[in-house]
Amino acid sequence: MALGEFTKQIAQQALLSATAAPKEAAPLPADSTASVIMSQIAALQKQLKEDEELLVTINSGSERIRVVEIFAPSPQVIVLTGPDANRVLSRVICAPASLQLICKTIKASAGTKPLRIGLITPKS
Repeated sequence: MALGEFTKQIAQQALLSATAAPKEAAPLPADSTASVIMSQIAALQKQLKEDEELLVTINSGSERIRVVEIFAPSPQVIVLTGPDANRVLSRVICAPASLQLICKTIKASAGTKPLRIGLITPKS
């Protein structure tokens, strides 16, 4: 095989791999720490009354974030999304084993729809 053909073949493979659809993450095992955390949040939300919401916060150093979404792309990683004290959208990416969340049931503000935490897991 000539050097030119070899280079062309490598470039073609690189182009195909770059344009290929991304692989979906594997579903979480039922006994993983991430799935247990997410099932606990879901159970807490299920028990709420119509005028209540679950306030979930995480403190990391001097930052305090109100969690509005939890995404578990794998059993080893969990991503928490929400506004900080200055209302800046922030994310915490950590191992589920080191995660400490504060969960409280609060009354929703008058005239507003109660917030529900978004729980996102990989598709099965």
